Amino acid sequence: MCKDSLNMSPETMEVTIGEMRPEHAEAVSRLALELGYPRSPAQVREWMEELRCAPREQAAFVALLANEIAGWIEISIERRLQSPPFAFIGGLVVKNGSRNRGIGRRLCARAEAWAWQRGIQTVRVTSRSTRADAHRFYLRDGYHQVKTSLVFEKTSPRN
Repeated sequence: MCKDSLNMSPETMEVTIGEMRPEHAEAVSRLALELGYPRSPAQVREWMEELRCAPREQAAFVALLANEIAGWIEISIERRLQSPPFAFIGGLVVKNGSRNRGIGRRLCARAEAWAWQRGIQTVRVTSRSTRADAHRFYLRDGYHQVKTSLVFEKTSPRN
């Protein structure tokens, strides 16, 4: 679980967490690239439009620091035959230069609250094996490593 510290620095206190909106698409796109995922602002806006159709099952939030997007998080409810429903953090990024200020922790806290409000008991996140800093962040924040997996994809032959 992410924990909001009561002893946050003044820099962190300036951070506000809100719902991701279409006007955030350009900044969100730039931050997705920091994660290594090229998504154009148009693709981000299209994703947000689709999100409006299922607000109970998926959400995205941004962190604003001095009125600029400093990070974002995306969470969804996953329903599998083999397990109880869980919330899945599909993406979390804090802008390079804005890290280590509690922004990621606050984004996690908002996403977790969203999940708990929907009666979901578990929040899950995956992280690329090369992202050691992210692994330390999640472990410090109360997450536990429960398994190691490989990811396989198959691309449509029409692409």
